[in-house]
Amino acid sequence: MESSGRTLVCSVLFLDIVEYSKKPVAEQLQLKQEFNRVLTQALEHVPGRDRIILDTGDGAAVTFMGDPEDAMFASMAMRDAAGALAVRCGVNLGPVRLVKDLNGQLNIIGDGINVAQRVMSFARPGQLLVSRSFYEVVSCLSRDYANLFRHEGARTDKHVREHDVYSVVGGTPSSRRLSDTMTQTIEGEAAPGWFSRAAPFGFRRSALAASTVLFLVIVAGGVTARTLMEPPAPATTAATAPQAGGSALPASPAGRTEGVAPKNLASRAEKRAEKPGAASDGGRVELAVAPWGEVLVDGRRRGVSPPLRVLELPSGTYTVEIRNANFPAYVEQVQVKAGEAVKIRHRFR
Repeated sequence: MESSGRTLVCSVLFLDIVEYSKKPVAEQLQLKQEFNRVLTQALEHVPGRDRIILDTGDGAAVTFMGDPEDAMFASMAMRDAAGALAVRCGVNLGPVRLVKDLNGQLNIIGDGINVAQRVMSFARPGQLLVSRSFYEVVSCLSRDYANLFRHEGARTDKHVREHDVYSVVGGTPSSRRLSDTMTQTIEGEAAPGWFSRAAPFGFRRSALAASTVLFLVIVAGGVTARTLMEPPAPATTAATAPQAGGSALPASPAGRTEGVAPKNLASRAEKRAEKPGAASDGGRVELAVAPWGEVLVDGRRRGVSPPLRVLELPSGTYTVEIRNANFPAYVEQVQVKAGEAVKIRHRFR
């Protein structure tokens, strides 16, 4: 990619490590190494020809030459994977130019990267903010994307220029698996606030939780009814009718039968106890979908990836279908084995 006088409209992700300059040099080195590792992982699904990375010392600026969705999901992955690393993120869609710096390396200049830095400066540690121009473009790509943003209002930078910013609230703060959200209730977040937010495809999280509880109640009721309707073991008679002489017949056959029924019941109970254990011996299906896709396993919906990254499934053969409203569906058949992981990687183009 050569230097050009043309103006390009690109998505720019600007990041920095909070209070990086106040740390000792040895700690700065550790923080920067961890930052580079997490950023590399977040960008692994974006082709090298579609991005330009600039090292800013205490962070980085990433220009995405392709789809705006690449910038959105890469920034979400960076935010979620940062962990204890205090990082601020800002994304903007605007004009930039490709130039060569003093070392002959490719560089980016223009209002697109400048505004991205201003938007990032308004973010709190661990927060991802986007500009109005980026929000208006991405929210028009799919109705599902509208639920990922929350309007934060106008902010004024040091040059007295106002910026309308939106925070990205989609995805889970710690776990990327939608199947875990019902049991975790998002650690560190108040339950009422979590239930009041929107889930993927416009459903409210409270409705999803209620439907899950109702399903569990129905299953428990079915198991209880089956147990009550199961016929009891046949009773054995230890005594026999008296003979004409007044003496009773020997009870040896009944005595042998008495020991059989408890053994049958014990063996049946052991078989029932073994079934749950066998079902739990499953494997993992690791998902890497870009820019996003709705995941179905044997026709049953399991969530949207990202943020869904891992599926826990019992051993067996499954048909995994990944849907994106803007592209043809992707279907793959996988063989899940106990203790093993199967990877599915797909990028919609």
